[in-house]
Amino acid sequence: MILVNGQAESTLPISDRGLQYGDGVFETIVYRQQKLEYLTAHIQRLKLGCKRLNIDFNDDLLLHDELSRVCTTLTDNSIIKVIITRGSGGRGYKAPHPCSPTRIISVHRYPDYPISYKQGITVRFCKHNLAISPTLAGIKHLNRLEQVMARSEWDSSDIQEGLTFDTEQRLIEGTMTNIFLVKSGKLYTPSLTHCGIEGIIRNKVLSLADKLELSPTIGELSQQDLLQADEVFLTNSVIKVWPVVKLVEPDTLWAHGPITQKIQSQLHDVKH
Repeated sequence: MILVNGQAESTLPISDRGLQYGDGVFETIVYRQQKLEYLTAHIQRLKLGCKRLNIDFNDDLLLHDELSRVCTTLTDNSIIKVIITRGSGGRGYKAPHPCSPTRIISVHRYPDYPISYKQGITVRFCKHNLAISPTLAGIKHLNRLEQVMARSEWDSSDIQEGLTFDTEQRLIEGTMTNIFLVKSGKLYTPSLTHCGIEGIIRNKVLSLADKLELSPTIGELSQQDLLQADEVFLTNSVIKVWPVVKLVEPDTLWAHGPITQKIQSQLHDVKH
């Protein structure tokens, strides 16, 4: 099912700035056990992204209604993607004023990841570095070419995710995930002030870490910090938490350790 501005539709005007320039934001929301998970947090980040991009979007109540309509048609766990573009405009980067935003809601099959990924996955380093862009850092804007380029670097099904660094060689995130390191009983995650996406589950893990007295630290992390970590895990709204147990080139092993397991267990029990 696809809704465009509340109507059942599967096409967009070619003049839409989301298509022309990636001028917009999106959210990937899990519909699981007949419920949209972390909906409030997703809508808040969507609105923050629109504000950062100066997209005049104030129809969150209408968006809630449209999401509810979509959910009434679902019988299985699904992925719902919400896109807000600036709307249609002429050629050229300067946006017309006023410009009416476009709302797109699409439903996708829930991914059938092996259950073994919950016990550990294998990752690699990506050669493509993320550009430093503080204005866009944190939000989920439509310009995902960096992630497309990074993800194109491997085809092997033996590798489940690629880790990215910025142009200053700071560890940032996975192609589709946020990353956490555990060292000496403390939790670390990269600062996303320069680039990267501030994930919904990342923020939930940080809140849990405070309650579990894991002394969570957000800061600059290097490749060496990663290699010397005791545990490593990745997060996003779909997978929740995947432990990382192996890195290829340089070959490195980590345990599916007690803190990662505690985070997995606690996150499973969190009310959405």
